[in-house]
Amino acid sequence: MIRTPLRPLARILDARAKGENPDAIERENIRIRHEQMRDQSRQRAEGRLLVLGLFFVVAFGVIGARMGLLATAEPTEPRVEAPGARIHASRADIVDRHGRLLATNFETHSLYAQPPQMVDPAHSARELARVFPDLDEKDMLEDFTGKRKFIWIKRKISPEQMQAVHEIGDPGLLFGARDMRLYPNGRLAAHVLGGASYGREGVHAAEVIGVAGVEKYFDDHLRDPANGNQPLELSLDLTVQAAAERVLYGGMKLMNAKGATSILMDVHTGEVVSVVSLPSFDPNNRPRPAVTGDASDSPLFNRSVQGVYELGSTFKIFAVAQALDLGLVSPDTVIDTKGPLRWGKFRIRDFRHYGNAMTVSKIIEKSSNIGTARLAQQIGVERQRDFMGTMGMLEATGFEIVEAATGKPLLPKNWSELSTMTISYGHGLSISPMHLAAGYAAIANGGLKVQPTILKQDGPQAGERVISERSAGAARKMLRRVVTEGTASFGDVAGYAVGGKTGTADKPRPQGGYYEEKVIATFASIFPAHDPRYVLIVTLDEAVDTTGEKPRRTAGWTAVPVAAEMIKRIAPLLGLRPTVEPAVLTDVKLTRN
Repeated sequence: MIRTPLRPLARILDARAKGENPDAIERENIRIRHEQMRDQSRQRAEGRLLVLGLFFVVAFGVIGARMGLLATAEPTEPRVEAPGARIHASRADIVDRHGRLLATNFETHSLYAQPPQMVDPAHSARELARVFPDLDEKDMLEDFTGKRKFIWIKRKISPEQMQAVHEIGDPGLLFGARDMRLYPNGRLAAHVLGGASYGREGVHAAEVIGVAGVEKYFDDHLRDPANGNQPLELSLDLTVQAAAERVLYGGMKLMNAKGATSILMDVHTGEVVSVVSLPSFDPNNRPRPAVTGDASDSPLFNRSVQGVYELGSTFKIFAVAQALDLGLVSPDTVIDTKGPLRWGKFRIRDFRHYGNAMTVSKIIEKSSNIGTARLAQQIGVERQRDFMGTMGMLEATGFEIVEAATGKPLLPKNWSELSTMTISYGHGLSISPMHLAAGYAAIANGGLKVQPTILKQDGPQAGERVISERSAGAARKMLRRVVTEGTASFGDVAGYAVGGKTGTADKPRPQGGYYEEKVIATFASIFPAHDPRYVLIVTLDEAVDTTGEKPRRTAGWTAVPVAAEMIKRIAPLLGLRPTVEPAVLTDVKLTRN
């Protein structure tokens, strides 16, 4: 700043010339200088005040916004959510072959407490115990009055429970949004779906993961955002599944069985249209696995793939089909069935005496152990083992639920000639009902191997040929005769030409040997027998028919009637119209005009 002189010489000289007082000029300049200095100081002060005011406005704005966010945000639980971790809760739906919902995600809330914010812990504990009877009031009060700052109360609650907690009115009881897995059909197809639970958990979200069944087998697929939440389409038919479960449950109770399973499979695609295992459970409230006792007693046990059993005489058709395929016999070949058949110290007998000789067709119709064992001797050890391997009966099925991998067949330690004979009629080799369904599907479709699948297929899945078409056709005719004239006479269903084979196997003891009066009763059926579309396996555990004078445990009295009722119910649902079975015309002469 350039200062103005207080006593400028020009003005002083001019003032003296005019006779004025030069000191007045100095005083005036001093006044003007002071006014300029005052104005500059005021401007500087006002500028500083303006900047300081703007700083305080911005600072208080930021602090206020942050406090607002903290007030509305819900605290996270440090032990379950690391810094930077993000929980992806999305999970695709599961639907049946017609797009009907089997599993989906449902928005719900969790309930947690922050004890430092609670007003009346005793009142809250008392009211929460009333809303949630499974919670203990004393334990909650101890937690609320302790040193913990965060307490999970319920991982998921219903809207009604949420409203009841709201009415308690304690600010220390808070809610967090999350998804849960919902199975709208309850117990229906429970063993296929398996169930889901929570993985990583936070207050804002929880990771939904599969714990069993297809939920676990396809867990990565269902959680992958790249799939665009496209539903997983299963081969199950919801309507058929419901009918099968109802019939099988009624049959299990009627036949006094401790458990049961059924499998309905498309013989051309391998699609499992229905699979039931009883007793069952609700995947919405999946029970804990049993840690003691027999695993098969648990409702979580899937008898269709985990239940590995000796399935008795249902195996006989495989021995006959192989013998036909090898050219060793024809359906009309007569086999020596005089018994008992001796092999060392062992004796093979039939359920009753059928005569000293029978045709191959009659062996299946009457279910002769001796006749089948004779065929197995002709087949031999190596050829039988190779055939069973080709049919897929020496390894797990590959069915797309995690439990299927545990259903590995139990093979004889030493596959001897005796093993070959006993395996031919279903003893000495234990497989699951799913294995049996795949084996019968190969016979039904003309000899092509079938891979069981729970996924909907676009069309027939032609596998390798395991039986010639001619041998498979002959075997199907024998299975039909078992129903019309043999041990499965209760299995005939008007209009659907059922064919099949019964099997009654003694149930093994856990400590070795067999129970005297406990059996696994199985009926393996195909329908319609003249043009097979489906295989149905029904297996009852410890079934016994008590309607007669004496208890009857054979499959013809227990499993067969249940299967017949099931076919009667589900065949129309499958779109199969009752038909007249084609018959061979006899005594008809063709003439020409």
